[in-house]
Amino acid sequence: MFSFDCREKQVSRRTVLGGALAGVAATGISTTMAYAAPGYTGDTLVVLSLRGGFDGLSAIVPIGDADYYKARPSIGVPKAQVIAGDGTFGLHPALAPLLPHWQSGKLAAVHAVGQPNPTRSHFAAMDAMENAAPGTSIRTGWLDRMLGVTGASGPLAGVSIGNAMPHRLYAGPAPDVSMASIDGFTLAGDSAKRPRAAALRAMYADAPALQAGQALAADQALTATASLRGATYTPANGATYPATELGTALRDVARLIKAKVGLATATVDCGDWDMHEGLGTGVKGQRMYDNLTELALALAAFATDLGAEGMASVTLLTVSEFGRRVAENGSHGVDHGHGNAMLVLGGGVRGGKIFTKWPGLSPDALVAGDLAATTDYRAVIGEVLQKRCGVGSLSQVFPDVSPSSFGLAAAR
Repeated sequence: MFSFDCREKQVSRRTVLGGALAGVAATGISTTMAYAAPGYTGDTLVVLSLRGGFDGLSAIVPIGDADYYKARPSIGVPKAQVIAGDGTFGLHPALAPLLPHWQSGKLAAVHAVGQPNPTRSHFAAMDAMENAAPGTSIRTGWLDRMLGVTGASGPLAGVSIGNAMPHRLYAGPAPDVSMASIDGFTLAGDSAKRPRAAALRAMYADAPALQAGQALAADQALTATASLRGATYTPANGATYPATELGTALRDVARLIKAKVGLATATVDCGDWDMHEGLGTGVKGQRMYDNLTELALALAAFATDLGAEGMASVTLLTVSEFGRRVAENGSHGVDHGHGNAMLVLGGGVRGGKIFTKWPGLSPDALVAGDLAATTDYRAVIGEVLQKRCGVGSLSQVFPDVSPSSFGLAAAR
């Protein structure tokens, strides 16, 4: 996200910059986009953060594990209801809009993933997930480090859309900008009568780089998105985005990809996965079913809009701060847990299957009542970074982490 230094000592500059922030935030969802340097030739990496603790055991159902049904007698998804079942796992029926992408081998799942130092605190887990360098003194975010390794830079090196700005994820030297949406990205109060953008440029024209950098970067970002703002956009291939915050955010990501602005990475935040009660059964009108339907419709529209050619250079993956406990609680929900599942969608994905080192759900296989995480989520991302994004050694992005060897992505 783009942020201005509140320690700026000159009141006139601080006043102008404070005004620039007005009107660029929305609530409920955040999209962050980073624009690459001209030399970047890797995939656009879209990171969809499912905030609140996604229940991977509901989305990717272990139908072949009898202990799943013992632990979830009222909310377990029956074998007869899953789709794309292989006898061991199956997809929640609400993910049906994504079934064509699963069948075409462009959508995969990775199960039993998690963080190396699990915690059941939302905030601590989110912070650790976005920093992704536990046990080190590194304070930058892993996407900021990725941008540095790939050389992605420029006025739109990072863009946050919405109010839930992922500060930790992009913390570091890579420039980033916050906006409510592409069309709403303007300098508040700028007009022919009040040329605030011109005043901003003039004010910082001769300022030291340390002071001028962020202000001029904001002006450059406004210029770089000028051709997109207000332009009519019609999704391709008959794609229809759902009228949800997630659908609107992914629509904006697709616009930027199609505009060929050099998008290197985009992050989208989607909340409401903290289902301590009323998770429900696998039918329409139940909380998990309806949330997964919205997720699936938005992802399907995104992939359809970009088409095979566009998705050939895009990889989207989901992450969440933690999973949910294996056993349902007395409120027909599930409390904070550990092991989880990730979805991976893209033209370079070797999909149509679940990748996992499945630990099982028998009581002696659980970790304090949770699904054991047998794969570090960073290893999954690391395989994508190396095979699809041109990252060589992972040491500067994920210290002491080796990429997974699942073969879930083909090398570019």
